[in-house]
Amino acid sequence: MEEHNQGPPLNTEHLDRCLMTLQRSLEHLQECSASTIEYEVFRNATVKGFELSLEIAGKLLRKALKPYFASPKAVHALNFKDLFRYGARHGILEVQEAERWLAYRDNRNDTAHDYGAGFAEETLLLLPRFIDDARGLIRKISRA
Repeated sequence: MEEHNQGPPLNTEHLDRCLMTLQRSLEHLQECSASTIEYEVFRNATVKGFELSLEIAGKLLRKALKPYFASPKAVHALNFKDLFRYGARHGILEVQEAERWLAYRDNRNDTAHDYGAGFAEETLLLLPRFIDDARGLIRKISRA
C-alpha cells in the first residue's frame, strides 16, 4: 500500500451535514412505533438520507483519488465500487472499510430497485456502522 499523499483538504461540509440529518432522522425513527405513518415517513427519509450520503461520499472519494491518476478522466471513468477499491489500494481506506463500502453500495442498489419494507429495514441495520465509516472517510480525506 502506498503512502497517502493528497493535495489540499477537500470540503466535506455537505457530507457532514447529510450525516447529521441522517443521524437525526434515524433517532426520530427509533422513537416511533413501527405501526405508524410517522415511522414510515422517518424510515423513508432515513433510507433516502443514506442513499444521498453514499453518493456524496463517492464523489468526495473520487476527488481525493485524483492525485493518484494521470488524468481526471481516468478517475471519472471509475465506477462506484472501483472508487473504494482504489481508495484501499492507495491507503485512503483500510481494506475492511472498502469492503463495507461495497456492501453499502450493494444495499443501496437493492433498496433502489425493491421498494419493499424488507430492504428498507435491512438498510436501517447498516446505518450506525455506515455513519461511523462515513465520518471516518471525512476525517481521512479532509487531512492536509
